[in-house]
Amino acid sequence: MDERQKIVDVVTRLFVGTDRRDWESVKNCFERHVLFDMTSLTGGQATTLTPQQIADGWDAGLEPIKHVHHQAGNFIIDVKGTSAHAFCYAIAYHYRETKSGRNTRAFVGSYDFDLRKHGEEWRIGTFKFNLKFIDGNPQLEQD
Repeated sequence: MDERQKIVDVVTRLFVGTDRRDWESVKNCFERHVLFDMTSLTGGQATTLTPQQIADGWDAGLEPIKHVHHQAGNFIIDVKGTSAHAFCYAIAYHYRETKSGRNTRAFVGSYDFDLRKHGEEWRIGTFKFNLKFIDGNPQLEQD
């Protein structure tokens, strides 16, 4: 398998692991410390987190959501030795049955990842989400 495909596989495992709430799989996609940037969605500043902190945050944030589905594509991968940058488009759908009938929310945007190779494995060291727009029920957790 070529290096570009290995990198796409790591990003795919991250998204599928999140959808399945398989936090061990999610943590295994990251380096020991990750520059984590969701500022396009949440504001604030990028911060350095451990894989456990990321998994714990996503577990708590997604707890009220019944189904999560990430779909990624249009990968652009740039490999330079044991470092790489990956870009992709992605959509994340959230579903929760609500009294209002507004049961879904979609986050549309792109991601930038910086990765480093450890032996034969690639791990994500920088995670940046670039929000384009949100559609659907913005209050899905409370509705």
